[in-house]
Amino acid sequence: MAEAYIVEAVRTAGGRRNGALAGWHPADMAAEVLNAVVDRSGIDPARIDDVILGCVTQAGEQSFAFARNAVLASRLPQTVPAVTIDRQCGSSQQAVQFAAQAVMSGTQDVVIAAGAESMSRVPMGSNFALHEKAGIGVGPFSERIRQRFGVQSFSQFRGAEMIAKKYGFDRDQLDRFALESHRRAILATDAGAFKDEIVPLAIDAGLHRVDEGIRRDATLEGIAAVKLLSDDGVISAANSSQICDGASAALVVSERALEEYGLKPLARIVNMTVTAGDPIIMLEEPIEATRRALRKAGMSMGDIDLYEVNEAFAPVPLAWLEALDADPARLNVNGGAIALGHPLGASGTRLMATLIHALRARGKRYGLQTMCEGGGVANVTILEVL
Repeated sequence: MAEAYIVEAVRTAGGRRNGALAGWHPADMAAEVLNAVVDRSGIDPARIDDVILGCVTQAGEQSFAFARNAVLASRLPQTVPAVTIDRQCGSSQQAVQFAAQAVMSGTQDVVIAAGAESMSRVPMGSNFALHEKAGIGVGPFSERIRQRFGVQSFSQFRGAEMIAKKYGFDRDQLDRFALESHRRAILATDAGAFKDEIVPLAIDAGLHRVDEGIRRDATLEGIAAVKLLSDDGVISAANSSQICDGASAALVVSERALEEYGLKPLARIVNMTVTAGDPIIMLEEPIEATRRALRKAGMSMGDIDLYEVNEAFAPVPLAWLEALDADPARLNVNGGAIALGHPLGASGTRLMATLIHALRARGKRYGLQTMCEGGGVANVTILEVL
């Protein structure tokens, strides 16, 4: 069977809401990572067959053919096409899987998969607000869920609370997990673990190279003092992912392109899986998606050297660890979205860049990435570092 390879994987450092990257137009952020994968690989930009870019809140500056705007803001020639996709938090991970499917099918040879989200300039839910203002509603999804499942209200926050209750996680467990995310991110930053994956962006008179959300002053007491999102719950902003600005990208190519353009692969894509399950609890689907991916790949958890499970809310990776009897020491080894931020559409290729570089730094072979996504969907990608 034809193979798909990742030649480059990069990201910007995360910027907190209204922080260092708030002055960057999201198309310009995306353009920087598109430029970076081309420059670092040395490929002729005219050889890019397509750009597939994930973005969740497609409104305002992220609307109207956003991916095409990113290409036009970049140094890629205007002959390079682009498309914007939305699979909620897994949008750019899905972009990688679409790119890989394109090169494996033989229809294309060189595709950039990317993601970008400015949650400062285009706040989460802006697209819903615009539709409501126009009097055209936000689509049938919410009403269909209410009719089919007999519920009046549901959300990702409620899903996180449901997972915590189902697995018996108390607030202290979630807060300790959050503190560990910051601790690992601090250690990784100090060790230079992110230097190869981060594309610096110009801010004021300097460059933004360090993830702004990492809290070096984080303590368990400080995390525990943050107000709960519901009075009878265990979820707080401190044990959830940070609202963040950022962009990321991966260059996905065929074996033919490797040979023709003299490219050196970082990793081979072993398996691509996407599943869907309960739309109410919503965030538990990475568990079943991982089981299915491992079965399809003929692998076990013991074969996987490192895992990246998006820290949308602390109960999500904790439940994944428990249900799959996975090793916590292999999970999000350089910290996760609680410390590094979760720029929605950019998070998929952000996790992939971090996973690939972490595997290479440790001399490891196999990595697995998964994300929970709105509506009860989850992607899994298994990689082999070369």
